[in-house]
Amino acid sequence: MNILGVSALYHDSAAALVRDGQIIAAAQEERFSRRKHDARVPVHAIRYCLEAGGLKSGERLDAVAFYDKPITKFTRLLTTFGQTAPSGFRSFTRGVPAWVREKGWVGWSIDRALRRAGVKAREFYFPEHHVSHAASAFYPSPFAEAAVLTADGVGEWTCSSISVGEGRRLRMLAEQRFPHSLGLLYSAFTYYTGFKVNSGEYKLMGLAPYGQPRYAQLIKDRLIQLRADGSIWMNMDYFGYLDGLTMTNERFHQLFGGPPRAPESELTPREMDLAASIQAVTEEAMLNMARYARAVTGKRFLCLAGGVALNCVANGKILGRKIFDDLWIQPAAGDAGAAVGAALYVWHQTLGNERAPVPGQDAMSGAALGPAYTRGQIKAFLDENKLPYEELRGAEREARLARALAEGKVVGLLQGRMEFGPRALGNRSILADARSRKMQSYLNLSTKFRESFRPFAPIVLREDVSEYFEVVEESPYMLLVAGLRRERCLPPRGDERTLSLTEWVNRPRSDLPAITHVDYSARIQTVDRGRNPRLHGLLAEFKRLTGCGVLVNTSFNVRSEPIVCTPEDAYCCFMRTGIDLLALEDFVLEKERQPEWVETENWREEFGLD
Repeated sequence: MNILGVSALYHDSAAALVRDGQIIAAAQEERFSRRKHDARVPVHAIRYCLEAGGLKSGERLDAVAFYDKPITKFTRLLTTFGQTAPSGFRSFTRGVPAWVREKGWVGWSIDRALRRAGVKAREFYFPEHHVSHAASAFYPSPFAEAAVLTADGVGEWTCSSISVGEGRRLRMLAEQRFPHSLGLLYSAFTYYTGFKVNSGEYKLMGLAPYGQPRYAQLIKDRLIQLRADGSIWMNMDYFGYLDGLTMTNERFHQLFGGPPRAPESELTPREMDLAASIQAVTEEAMLNMARYARAVTGKRFLCLAGGVALNCVANGKILGRKIFDDLWIQPAAGDAGAAVGAALYVWHQTLGNERAPVPGQDAMSGAALGPAYTRGQIKAFLDENKLPYEELRGAEREARLARALAEGKVVGLLQGRMEFGPRALGNRSILADARSRKMQSYLNLSTKFRESFRPFAPIVLREDVSEYFEVVEESPYMLLVAGLRRERCLPPRGDERTLSLTEWVNRPRSDLPAITHVDYSARIQTVDRGRNPRLHGLLAEFKRLTGCGVLVNTSFNVRSEPIVCTPEDAYCCFMRTGIDLLALEDFVLEKERQPEWVETENWREEFGLD
């Protein structure tokens, strides 16, 4: 039985195919359309999932599961507009026409995309938004029973929820209702500090360690009440998202000493302290929710999903406080992952099919659920464009790449199936030497073309993680932050807040300076043979050469572009950045041997990208 899950029309649209309870394929639309955070109906991702599942023209799809209830969401919009009238008129004139024109017809739009592929769906289902998130967290997890916590901006009415999962059954026990939303609170500060809502929240999280939580008490005194049962209450007098077109209003700006920071302008200590403050408040709120989830469910394990579950610093705090014996976080925790959850919910809960989790092993296949490319496809691309390469296999390839990394070179890696979710986990990654003092700055400015303060994540051999980091035993999806072991850290030298941001960023803090953030933390990905044997082999070879089992891993893209999908995407990114070596499966390309790159208006078309 084939069930297609779909999320769309708000941000990060995606599709997923579930067959008899197994996740066959999943991908975000942005990877195909090359439009970052693409929210449109995911026609390319749907087509990919059908092809990956072998569903041909003329065949029937058993069901489509859309990740929320559009009519209920529209009711919430109308209710909000009615309650804020007449001040919300501008929001009304923007929101309602868009819904009537497109969002209210999502079922028809998906059906049209299917018919273009020659496939017809028998049934359509519409689970609630946070039910889809909860299902994406519990059903693929390795736990037979667990508490489930979801938190994001808002679905229909729900902004966060606590559920209990037992076998194939998932039951919601408590919910936080709009407009009192921890996700929207965090997004308000994202907007106020000059970053883009629904994509810049991770920048705010990365900025937080540079500041002090000086405003945390003010936030709790004036903006939000945190309650012991995990619920919150927000003072809407300070926010603009109910009746305006911005997240914050003039009262908010007066409270924090001035207007929002202009995007791309210089970051000041105020923004750093605001980031630290909202991060501290968010962590406190998430800890309250986790404690209450443990109390109300009595379960030993916790599953997490929703956009707030991508706050890996808060996740690390939940793990470190040992509220639960263990936790599992959906690697595509945002709206994209809800496409998987919607399909699994229909399979298990609606249709009543049993579930057989494997202890210690999740059902996400290492998040490698996207397209892969054959030797023939890659070779044809290289030969057609007369691009020089070596073909190396097995140990020879690993030795070549590890040697380049040990020499301080930057390696772009495309291998296996593309990852599902916001993290590159070794199949669409840029790798570098974590021991280098210059690498963090070089990668940010010359390779990723992004803000200099942004930290980089380490990959570490699963068997070596305790040698380098505290608390974490396993983090295969890069969703937990932990501190480096104390003996690896260098003592601070004076008050670093007196330094320029560039000087502060470039000051080494450990024997792995390229992955050590200013608070001596790192967002960790553990690598094991089971999930990614080729990445494990490369990392093991690097350790053999250098004695170090850690590398920098960052996503294979530049700022404002999605992670690469195809060999063509990867080659163009390689040539336009500071990457020295590119591995397309077994084909290895050196930058210095490539034809001169000429940036023309039609370069995308020339490489078959349009």
